Amino acid sequence: MRNYEIMFIVRPTLSEDEVKKVIENFGNILTSNGAKIVDSRDMGQKELAYEIKKFKSGYYYLYTVEASDDKAIREFDRLALISNDVIRHLVTKIEK
Repeated sequence: MRNYEIMFIVRPTLSEDEVKKVIENFGNILTSNGAKIVDSRDMGQKELAYEIKKFKSGYYYLYTVEASDDKAIREFDRLALISNDVIRHLVTKIEK
């Protein structure tokens, strides 16, 4: 099993329900492609260090994921890049 941390920032112009829906959809993308979400953490709205896509803040969210291959991670990455709701994301492989 490979372990990953996925942090992503959701745009701040969404309502609370829309943010929850985006987070749930990206969680479903991971689980439907064979990954297991070990931990998920809502880190709340924070100010960005610099402006990204004309936004000065965003909702931070962190997933800790186990996966046997990188299929789910690649799919998450692909969809996060084309999503208008995710302004930035980072996938980190955790070495044990």
